[in-house]
Amino acid sequence: MKLKTIGLAALLISSTQTALAATFTVSDIRVEGLQRVSAASVFNAFPVSAHESVDDRELAEAAKQLFETGLFDDIRLARDGDVLIINVVERPSISLIEIDGNSQISDEDLRKGLSDAGLAEGQVLQRSTLEEVQRELEQLYHSQGRYSASIEASVEPVDRNRVQINIDVNEGAVAKIRQINIVGNQAFDDETLRELMVLEDRPGWLFGWFSDDEYAREKLSADLETLRSHYLDRGYVNFAITSTQVAISPDKSQIYVTINVDEGRRYRIDDIQFAGDLILSEEKARELVTAESGDVYSRSALTASSEALRQKLGAEGFAFANVESIPEVDESGDTVDVTFLVEPGRRAYVRRVTFEGNTTTQDQVLRRELTQMEGAPASTDKISQSRVRLERLGFFRQVDVETRPVAGQPDQVDVIYNVEEQPSGSISASVGYSQTAGVIYGASLAQRNFLGTGNQVNVGAQRSDTFTSVNFGFNDPYWTLDGISRGYNLFYRETDYEDSDISTYSTDSYGGSIDFGYPINDLSRLNFGVGLEDLSIETYEDTPAEIVEYTDSQGNDAMSYKLTASWTRNNLNRGIMATAGSYQRVSLETAVPGSDAEYYKLRYSGQKLFELSPDWSLKFSTALGYADTIGDEPYPFYENFYAGGLGSVRGFAGNTLGPATTERNGGDDDTLGGNVLVEGSVELIYPFPWIEDRRSIQTSVFFDAGNTYLTECYDVPDGFTSDCESGVHLDELRYSVGLGLSWLTPVGPLTFSVAQPLSNEEGDDEQTFQFSLGQTF
Repeated sequence: MKLKTIGLAALLISSTQTALAATFTVSDIRVEGLQRVSAASVFNAFPVSAHESVDDRELAEAAKQLFETGLFDDIRLARDGDVLIINVVERPSISLIEIDGNSQISDEDLRKGLSDAGLAEGQVLQRSTLEEVQRELEQLYHSQGRYSASIEASVEPVDRNRVQINIDVNEGAVAKIRQINIVGNQAFDDETLRELMVLEDRPGWLFGWFSDDEYAREKLSADLETLRSHYLDRGYVNFAITSTQVAISPDKSQIYVTINVDEGRRYRIDDIQFAGDLILSEEKARELVTAESGDVYSRSALTASSEALRQKLGAEGFAFANVESIPEVDESGDTVDVTFLVEPGRRAYVRRVTFEGNTTTQDQVLRRELTQMEGAPASTDKISQSRVRLERLGFFRQVDVETRPVAGQPDQVDVIYNVEEQPSGSISASVGYSQTAGVIYGASLAQRNFLGTGNQVNVGAQRSDTFTSVNFGFNDPYWTLDGISRGYNLFYRETDYEDSDISTYSTDSYGGSIDFGYPINDLSRLNFGVGLEDLSIETYEDTPAEIVEYTDSQGNDAMSYKLTASWTRNNLNRGIMATAGSYQRVSLETAVPGSDAEYYKLRYSGQKLFELSPDWSLKFSTALGYADTIGDEPYPFYENFYAGGLGSVRGFAGNTLGPATTERNGGDDDTLGGNVLVEGSVELIYPFPWIEDRRSIQTSVFFDAGNTYLTECYDVPDGFTSDCESGVHLDELRYSVGLGLSWLTPVGPLTFSVAQPLSNEEGDDEQTFQFSLGQTF
């Protein structure tokens, strides 16, 4: 048998060399040398088939294409008569990749990068790819400032034509910045410009641990942009960074950075004009522009003005509006004309509003909060306002909104609200604790979003050391389509203050109420209600003298027919743990003529939060109350206001602040509260360290103040002397400072504080640590 062969190299060098016979017809093709690669893979890549006439040039080209598959180290062609023989030497496959020495880049990330480049266990080894990956890994470490880093890759043969790849990583140390030089600056000295930069050079020995002198290319780029913004915001329109040199010491441990700048001249704004299709009146447009003629040119001020114009156009339905400020420099002078180029685009309309993530809450509950309607012009204000209204419900941990253009419809968009639901109540048997009420246990259903309908339901029975309560409450916030609400409430309550910090007595009461709410606008609403309460009072031997005298003159039973009215304005950014916005509520409760005790109670509560940054807020809150009788009878003591404890003046025991009672038969001189309430608080809300979810936990530093007062002292029986001083004396306010935390846990709300009273008087009941867990009623 005579075989004629030709090596691949010869085929690639010259396809005109004669190694095979002249043109012949291939009767069959046989492949030899295969181990893992299938014959089908060879036939698919080899463009010659049986019964085809070929010559040397065509065979050379066919062998070249087969080699380009990267599966073989060598290919030889031979001929046995009219049978074409393809003899191959397969490239080894990768059996294992070992990585050692890396810490800055994880094994997982390195393996993913190798796999994306074609180096993975089970794949055929491409040595050129391995060398390229080696260079790219070194460049990656160099971009982190690790110029001494090196990557050594070795190939170790194993059995069955396989190899093991060993990658040894020497990450080296991050090069330190030895010196930063700024050349060409005259308007600002080196120290001023260096203070703007994140990168530092030559840190002192004392604060070196806190400096940022490790070089990174990304940090330098950010610092260069900071320098550019600094100059452009101070009138240097033509400022430019002409070059940046980064030099490395021979041992690759130190970096020298030189930044060359061209400051140019300082310019002021001369004229401000508008171009394009303004849509708005020029007068309204100028009101949105904060820059004025004569001001020093500031890129940030003009950018803010452009954004204000764009948002205004977005509120008018031009969702894709573009506004750009274009400066025109007077090279012969020191002024610049600014033109706002306005391109409103086509007015966009909302094709569809959809919701994602609401697994419990029904779509209609979300949809009724929207101010942006389908089919209406797309208003950025209304889209954003709708998002805030959804967050304000308190059903969701977070609400995000996305506006997507409709394919093929340049004037239509879809609005998608993505909500993340959070627990809005509980259905459980529960045990909790409050320092004011003691151990609390019971069975309850408390839902602000009952079965996803948005209705509020409270059903429960609870018992603690001081009270027993059975209640049912229901409120439909959308009793009518236009937002009129209707609610019912029924209750039975027994209270026993014998072991509490409130004066010794007990009450039994039951009653009910119905109320209606009417929305004035998106933020405000009015509520009106009517109710009935039947109350009985029981006294003891050590009950304070004021209570005994009251029950002796007014009786132990009281039937009250109540009317209530309130005004609420809620502009908080979310329903739970708000960080910005305001809240106000004014309420009036009165027991109308015909009641055993005729009185009225006027209350005000308010909050104002200033968002200092995404994670920091300043919160001011206050609570004021005033109550009096309708007529000459004494005000019912059991309707007094109380102060102290969580939600009031922290650092003092709950319900202990206010005028002291007159002791009787060895009882304590506890408080009755007062018909006047004054409370206020300032809190700095800050992020809790190491916690990413800032919507379920909130920490603060607080300053509290408050007390209760009596405008008219209660009478005492003959033989007793009262020390009561009537009137509101603000010098008797109690103050405290401390730390607070609120946490929405899976088992219920947890609130605690650590506080230090600042103005405590003799007889005050101080309580440094206070907490409440699981109390929802």
